[in-house]
Amino acid sequence: MHKSMPFTPFHMGPGIFLKAVLQGSFSLMVFGWAQIIMDLQPLIVLLSGEGHLHGFTHTYIGATLIGAVSAVTGKYAAEFGLRKLGATGFLPIGWAVTIFSAFVGAYSHVLLDSLMHADLEPFAPFSQRNPFLNLITIESLHKFCLYSGLIGAGIYFVLVQWLKRRK
Repeated sequence: MHKSMPFTPFHMGPGIFLKAVLQGSFSLMVFGWAQIIMDLQPLIVLLSGEGHLHGFTHTYIGATLIGAVSAVTGKYAAEFGLRKLGATGFLPIGWAVTIFSAFVGAYSHVLLDSLMHADLEPFAPFSQRNPFLNLITIESLHKFCLYSGLIGAGIYFVLVQWLKRRK
């Protein structure tokens, strides 16, 4: 069985932190959308038992294509979601924010997975080496993802409360 995680939910921790720090300059929904699209290939491989678990989608070239697809589709999906949630004050999501969030999502996904998955070749087809593998322990990686999300959520809610009081 393949080691799993940080599967999509773990990847959201750093995204939550970035949202807290960057506020309106970052879309957590578009970032999350990129995470989901990134993990479609591994999900299909896990369900079918066929293919390379961390193949083309988990290279920086693949992440570039996924970032572009995530930006174009994520803008509309996120805006739809925000309308459904009644959060129209966050609309529209600008293209610069959308593109930035999608590419941060795709590239950070490759980097985080590169730290723990031996089958990942982030620089393919130019190199089959993974220079990031085991730079930190899997436990430390999981803690980083979890704690960055918790700290980010704390920062976000403190800032929201502070801004409400200033009004």
